[in-house]
Amino acid sequence: MIYLDHMSQNKFSYGRQSISQKDITAVTKVLQSNFLTQGPSIKEFEEKFASYCETRYAVAVCNGTAALHLAVLALELDSSSEAITSPMSFAASANCVLYARAKINFADIDPYTGLIDPAELAKKVTPKTKLLIPVHYAGQACNMAAIAKLAKKYKLYIIEDAAHAIGSSYKNRKIGSCQYSDMTTFSFHPVKTITSGEGGMITTNNKKLYEKLLMLRTHGITKQNFVSKPDGNWYYEMQALGYNYRLTDIQATLGLSQLSQIEKFKKKRSKLVNFYDKAFANDPCFKVLGKAANSDTCYHLYPLLFQFDKLKITKQQLFKALQKKGLFLQVHYIPIHLQPYYQNLGFKKGDFPNAEQFYQQELSLPLYVDLTIPQAKQVVKIIKELAQ
Repeated sequence: MIYLDHMSQNKFSYGRQSISQKDITAVTKVLQSNFLTQGPSIKEFEEKFASYCETRYAVAVCNGTAALHLAVLALELDSSSEAITSPMSFAASANCVLYARAKINFADIDPYTGLIDPAELAKKVTPKTKLLIPVHYAGQACNMAAIAKLAKKYKLYIIEDAAHAIGSSYKNRKIGSCQYSDMTTFSFHPVKTITSGEGGMITTNNKKLYEKLLMLRTHGITKQNFVSKPDGNWYYEMQALGYNYRLTDIQATLGLSQLSQIEKFKKKRSKLVNFYDKAFANDPCFKVLGKAANSDTCYHLYPLLFQFDKLKITKQQLFKALQKKGLFLQVHYIPIHLQPYYQNLGFKKGDFPNAEQFYQQELSLPLYVDLTIPQAKQVVKIIKELAQ
């Protein structure tokens, strides 16, 4: 029987940050500086991130959920407005709409990729629909050309949820370029491709949206374009109901250091994905996720679909058995519409069958920069041993 060696004092899991001496040195330098927050590192991070994503503007915030929240708020939707997103995502992809007092609906996924299906999306558009939120699941790019065509037809906004997809490209343009959208949001949680501890970013090419985002990030306060006559050089105005969603210089500096390593991270993740693909490709007990068209993917997750109807073990039994071997996987995701809160809004089991079937089969395998191929081989052996 094979047991996986623990590679740190923490449990071996599906994702983990990779922190180098370069990162530590950069953060230490900030700790010794005059600015721990609201300093120059924020602007530098925003500018370099915008440049990397090939977009005009970037606004740093405290986490990916805050990025989604502010992006929706900046569109000034009213309570009768509706947005549509994927049920195969973390709850924040839908919660952000409810935070803004608008209504949420979902469109089912393509089971081949786990991405929102443009054909299903088109079926859900109503006269009340104002916003589409495609989720670049696992790092793969949605069919943005089809989604943008739909948005243009019905005059809809698009916010790309790219929490998984920093480093990915669609049709040779970086995710975050906003070529097909009004805004794109990112997350820098430790399990993402790059991290700032916690953190998020919003990119856009729209100057008015950019200025709104800046104001909403800091309590709705501005020090320019005053409504009233200023009392002096200290003067500021609160012109909207905003939030304290600022990122610190400590986090921004870590983000900057990590951003400079992203191509190295992408290459390592791709190598692991290719290894897993080959390991499971010809085994009828497993289904490797399909590759999205026109997506040059920087993988955040490696979702593997288990054909439990062909196995002698249930998902729950397998999950527990893997944990006993030291392998702590995760499920991405419980479909949002199956959460009790959303069922209280009227959603029910059976509404989005592709997402529900995907959930029944999916487990996310370890995928992070410090994972070696020999360790990945151990992961595969353990899974196949227990599953078969």
